[in-house]
Amino acid sequence: MNFWSTIEAKLTPQVSIRAHCQRARFQGRKIVFTNGCFDILHEGHVRYLADARSLGDLLIVGLNSDASVTRLKGSERPINPEKSRAWVLGSLTVVDHVVLFDTDTPEDLIHTIRPDILVKGGDWSVDQIVGGPFVSSYGGQVRSLPFHTGFSTTGLVEKIRKL
Repeated sequence: MNFWSTIEAKLTPQVSIRAHCQRARFQGRKIVFTNGCFDILHEGHVRYLADARSLGDLLIVGLNSDASVTRLKGSERPINPEKSRAWVLGSLTVVDHVVLFDTDTPEDLIHTIRPDILVKGGDWSVDQIVGGPFVSSYGGQVRSLPFHTGFSTTGLVEKIRKL
């Protein structure tokens, strides 16, 4: 498998992710899930994703669709289209699957995946993490990972606009 086909294989449709998770569980692998827009990928994102991956054996990233990002962030976002954002995430060795979702929250996707560990960045408290009560209900962990300060997509966009 070459580099490009390896990335393509990580871009997993929602209808296929359940089978990947079942296979991973059968193999005794611990599944970690996180989600986000990842509009302009920066060091803070990469550090966060590496931290998330270190908690388990398989990292699944739920990626907001373009329509979802626009609803959440406004009409000028996303900067990068969903296919591009998915490919960039898929190129990271710490990411095993990228799953696009079109809703405002990944709640349904979390129910499909049933991760062993659900994580968000430190700007989210555990009680604010969507899907947290569901994951806790079957004994999964919900974690808010330390925030890597000094990195912000919104900050980058504002800085670029000032140029």
